[in-house]
Amino acid sequence: MSFPVSRQAAALSLAFAAAASAHADPIPDTVIVTANRTPQRAEDVIADTVVISSDDIARAGAGSVADVLRRQRGIEISRNGGAGTNTTVFLRGANSNQVVVLVDGVRIGSATTGAASWNAIPLSAIDHIEIVYGPLSSVYGADAIGGVVQIFTKKSEGAPMFSASAGGGTYGTNQYDASVHGSTGGTHGVTYALSGAHEESDGFSSTRPGSSSYNADDDGYTRNSVNGRIALRLAEGHEIGAQFMQSRLNAQYDSGKSAFDTHNIQELDSYSVFLNDRFLPNWRSSVQVARSEDKLGSFTSTAPSGATQLNTRQDEFTWQNTFDIAGDTLQVLAGHRKEKVLSSAIADINRTRITNSVAASYDLRRGSHLLDVSARNDHSEYGGKTTGAVGYGYELTQDLRATASYGTSFRAPTFNELYYPGYGLTSNKPERGRNAEVGVQYRVAGVDLQANYYRNRLTDMIVSVTPCPGRPNGSCAYNVDHALLEGLTLAADTRIGNLDLRASADLQDPRDETTGKQLARRARRHASVAADYTAGAVETGVELQASGRRFDDAANANRLGGYGLLNLYTTWHMTRDWSLLVRVDNAADKRYDLARNYGTSGRTWFAGIQYGSH
Repeated sequence: MSFPVSRQAAALSLAFAAAASAHADPIPDTVIVTANRTPQRAEDVIADTVVISSDDIARAGAGSVADVLRRQRGIEISRNGGAGTNTTVFLRGANSNQVVVLVDGVRIGSATTGAASWNAIPLSAIDHIEIVYGPLSSVYGADAIGGVVQIFTKKSEGAPMFSASAGGGTYGTNQYDASVHGSTGGTHGVTYALSGAHEESDGFSSTRPGSSSYNADDDGYTRNSVNGRIALRLAEGHEIGAQFMQSRLNAQYDSGKSAFDTHNIQELDSYSVFLNDRFLPNWRSSVQVARSEDKLGSFTSTAPSGATQLNTRQDEFTWQNTFDIAGDTLQVLAGHRKEKVLSSAIADINRTRITNSVAASYDLRRGSHLLDVSARNDHSEYGGKTTGAVGYGYELTQDLRATASYGTSFRAPTFNELYYPGYGLTSNKPERGRNAEVGVQYRVAGVDLQANYYRNRLTDMIVSVTPCPGRPNGSCAYNVDHALLEGLTLAADTRIGNLDLRASADLQDPRDETTGKQLARRARRHASVAADYTAGAVETGVELQASGRRFDDAANANRLGGYGLLNLYTTWHMTRDWSLLVRVDNAADKRYDLARNYGTSGRTWFAGIQYGSH
């Protein structure tokens, strides 16, 4: 594997390190929940993690969740047009169905494709996002090969507060949201949060000339969402509550020159009821009963056959017990997950799958040493799958830490890969992953530098093969390929006076070892640089995203060129409660491709006003 930009990336990291002496403020403590399913200080987490804050999300304007994610290290996206169209998120080169996505601890995603519906997730509902890189099947079970992305919706304590925002921009984009949150206080206090949002855009043509589906009309979308949380304090250390998120997306897309307005209506819902108890000073118990639904209605003509409905549902029960043992943490978990598909058009995939799980982990800290060990068994119709992971960290100095880890993972075949007529095979087995990783982090007042090298080898990869073994004609999903996701991630973050600087570079080689080809729509190099400057009540920022060339197909026959995008924004905090945001994305009006023959936006602007704290 070659790293053609390693010298430039190293030079950038060293430049940021040199700036450390210019700023003496301590780095604020960050708490990570997702890495081990329990709150931990960032300095105690061995896995590579990123936290996208509420401020980062507020600065995104009318962007989508995928747009916010692709500004982070290790993440690329592909999209079939505008923000309302089908979106794929790649994490360290792993497919979208090799990444677990959670909303407030509830797993979301379609059982037929195995991937989350990123286009249906409302950005306005989100408080912050945690990204954990690397295999986490020993913690979260199936599909956590590339990592886990957890979305936390808005919640709050304290005095009641109201907030709202409104804005508009290019392509007839309009966005409105409002929320209220707070707490009643007292012995049996109630905390609550409720948010609602409406977004709409006229959009642009989702396809370009050359596509068989091309239609020159604009393809817009409308998204309405609501989310909330309520919790009651039963007694000291005991809490019961419920939370939910509902989103409905009506998105147009191109399907040739038909006069019919082809569109999808996607509904993404998650609900949960939870009970948190501290039975003893060193024993915490958490029970969660949850449901998530992904409903897709497709409308292609006025004929009865032109309307189809595909619904998938996941029901989960999780009981997690966490024990503090002389400063160490032991966690024991039991889980039950039921997946169900109901299709109006394809009866063969109307199935149910049940997975029962048990898991345990142990985290310890001894002076300069950190150790995490975890194991999990998931039992389903394809038998039992046992995964495990071990991670070790050593503090070479107070500011310098080295880490190493090894973990196994797997991805369960989707319902399409098992049962879709003429494509699925019931004999398909889970994909398997083995990841080895080493990293180093230098953290001192005002500066954070890190590098992580990973090598994730995948076997029994399910791909489309032609001809299909055992069938005279056509293609099918089949366990045949081996893949290697290998890469080096460099990241730097520093502050010099009123100037914040952030940069990252990914030098990777995601390839199909069976064919020797580069995995589709994944670049060998991508990077980002951002700078924020604060002057009194005004904050101004610039972001630069760059990606190398990719291929649109597994055969590497259709090349997608590299690109660079420049984004600008400024926020004026007019008063304590009122602020104004102006953002320009793709300021240089660059034409680029995320998928062959699919459109991308040119220069766009968005202006919004906000009241209260989001």
